[in-house]
Amino acid sequence: MPAPQLLARNPVVVTLAVLALLILCLGDFASVQANRIVPGKGFSLLAGLGWPWMCAVVAVLLAVAGLALRPTRIRYWLMLALSGALLIQLPLALAWFSLLHIDPEQNYARVGLAGSCWGLLFISVLLLVELQQRIDGGRYWVKIIVGLLFAVTWLLISTGALAPLALLREYHSRSATFWQLLYGHLSLVGGAVLVSLLLGFLLAWLIIAVESLQRPVFALLNFFQTIPSLALFGLLIAPLSYLSAHSPLLQQLGVRGIGWAPALLALIAYSLLPVVRNTCVALQSVAAEVIESARGMGMSRWQVFAQVRLPLALPVILEGVRITTIQAIGLTAVAALIGASGFGSFIFQGLGQGAMDLVLLGALPTIILALLADALFSGLASLTKTGAPK
Repeated sequence: MPAPQLLARNPVVVTLAVLALLILCLGDFASVQANRIVPGKGFSLLAGLGWPWMCAVVAVLLAVAGLALRPTRIRYWLMLALSGALLIQLPLALAWFSLLHIDPEQNYARVGLAGSCWGLLFISVLLLVELQQRIDGGRYWVKIIVGLLFAVTWLLISTGALAPLALLREYHSRSATFWQLLYGHLSLVGGAVLVSLLLGFLLAWLIIAVESLQRPVFALLNFFQTIPSLALFGLLIAPLSYLSAHSPLLQQLGVRGIGWAPALLALIAYSLLPVVRNTCVALQSVAAEVIESARGMGMSRWQVFAQVRLPLALPVILEGVRITTIQAIGLTAVAALIGASGFGSFIFQGLGQGAMDLVLLGALPTIILALLADALFSGLASLTKTGAPK
């Protein structure tokens, strides 16, 4: 049988595996706290889980580094499988750690994730991102690995094996507030994106129809982008307070100097530029020959726009919507400083109380929402590219 063809060594994978080994040996894997206030006691992976688990993780990392020095196509598959196993074992390791170090009768005892646990999680994800590019259909298999990770984690949570995790302790004590903040966060983001889309499309259409408006409109939108978010929130407090004090209608609508109203206006101001810019670029970049061909086929002006120009421009427009949505998700967290609803409430409460698990309870859902929005609009953009008229 012919020998497998050796590919060029992969220094990225080697570096990541070695870095993971260093993090594993030098940092704590998890910590144990008797309650939320008492400082936690850190445990390395070896001290927390023992030699068998430590040797298994080290063996996986050494195997990944060794295979990356002399990779073949089959060895890339092995590296992908080992990296996926490294990622999936993390919730299992935390569940076993909780079983070993937490007394079930201690209702307030909790397990915190320490530096090497976060490091292994981050490096495992980077390994998967790197390896998926080296394998045909790698993205599909990475999705399977991520699905298995969520399935294993959900199973452990539902059985109570991960109940001592500090993050879950914080969630269970604030579950009702969590879902209220999720609704408030999504409401602000959805309202800001919807209004910015309507205004953005209108402005883009005016700019295309009247070219002299392009410079002043973009100058105004760029000006909004240069104002720091906190400053813009603060600038809106005084005028909205004045308008609310002199308008019974605004008072009935709940418009105040703080709360959802200034947050929504600021989010709309920040969201307009990506929408208007991408819409203008997308519509203006459609080839004139294509438009002339459509007109030559007897299409009306509206038919040319709806059936030719818009479908061809839609992928770029969706990219602007993607940027706008992700930006709005992040800024909504900051809007909690002026009383707006959203996960920023947990973040700033946690910072004020020195409770990092409460910070994570607000930060992680915000990150997940941004990733979901990115995946959604990226997928829609891909579909519109494949379905656009040739």
